[in-house]
Amino acid sequence: MAKYNYPRVVVTGIGAVTSLGHNINEIWANVLSGKSGAGPIQRFDASEFDTKFACEVVNFDAGQFLNRKELQRMDIFTHLAIASATMAIEDSGIDFEQSDKNKVGVIISSGIGGMWTYHHQQKELYSRGGKPDRISPFFIPMLISDIAAGHVAIRWGLKGPNYATVSACATSSHSIADALMLLQRGSADVMIVGGSESVICPMGVGGFNALRALSTRNDSPETASRPFDKERDGFVMGEGSGILILETLEHATNRGASIYCEIAGFGLTDDAFHITQPAAGGEGAIRSMTIALEDSDLHLSDIDYINAHGTSTPFNDKNETEAIKAVFGEHTSKMNISSTKSSVGHMLGAAGAVEAIFTSLAIRDSIIPPTINFTTPDPECDLDYTPNVPVKREVKAALSNTFGFGGHNATIAFKKFE
Repeated sequence: MAKYNYPRVVVTGIGAVTSLGHNINEIWANVLSGKSGAGPIQRFDASEFDTKFACEVVNFDAGQFLNRKELQRMDIFTHLAIASATMAIEDSGIDFEQSDKNKVGVIISSGIGGMWTYHHQQKELYSRGGKPDRISPFFIPMLISDIAAGHVAIRWGLKGPNYATVSACATSSHSIADALMLLQRGSADVMIVGGSESVICPMGVGGFNALRALSTRNDSPETASRPFDKERDGFVMGEGSGILILETLEHATNRGASIYCEIAGFGLTDDAFHITQPAAGGEGAIRSMTIALEDSDLHLSDIDYINAHGTSTPFNDKNETEAIKAVFGEHTSKMNISSTKSSVGHMLGAAGAVEAIFTSLAIRDSIIPPTINFTTPDPECDLDYTPNVPVKREVKAALSNTFGFGGHNATIAFKKFE
């Protein structure tokens, strides 16, 4: 029996751009085949940086989705968001002219926003003697984290709830949770939701190097992201975007939409412990997973798969493992866990949305994506992380975890649509 009498919410469209491809079919095929999107940084000279590689989006033609003037007046993260939104809308088959646009909302978020725009504009300012008249009038509109959501709304004339969330690496999971609440309370019939990030730039890489958070496996970038592996030495920065179309079941059914899966619930907590390190034992993650199960009216035994936060950092992977064991106990032996960050890197504010897409596809296709580069077991990480090759199995229900600097924890629960 459902805990609340909320309308059901389903996923009807997905779109993404990542280092492993420029559409979801290409990306998913590469994830399942165990490919890595990591390689030497191409967008700037990283020769003096401790980390010289990342999971960049390369050879992407944003001109397929935007005209020349739009390209010039938007940051890269907005280019990626509009491309993914366009693909998700097309995938859903929705016709906004047949919908009440006042009840179609957008939450597309970014953990950092237009860092490349800031880099270029600051360089322009100081290269011209610090004269402020060199600053572009589009600087602020290109920079701010909410602008991708604004552009998507303007592009399709969507007048429902519109904003961005910011919670570091949990950013776009919070977007999904917020969208679910808006749909459940009747504030919208359809939500375009997700995240976008593009901060593989000098200050982005340099800043995470200063934190000693990034892998420095420069001799082998493609094997550097190795979640839960004993030899892990930090995360690999990724970029890209992921967008999902969420609808109330009634709206989706009325228009005959195809359905990937159902969004069942969520859990949101904070560690209140440290600005970058997770709480000992994964205390905040334990609560976020427990709350997500309660909110979605799922039992421990219902969960077949967890798409882990799995950053490939010493602290996170150990603590997340402890948290999963604390919540699921003996049932951990019957679950598959994997970190798709091993393939596409850590996409920061876009991570939650892209991983929600992968979780939806795992349910649809009855397959668990692998954790690649898992070669040396860690005694402190002793669960089934689906090492190196995908596993075919039915996935009736799944969780997706994302945890961010500031202690933010978000867990989204998904289940097979019936």
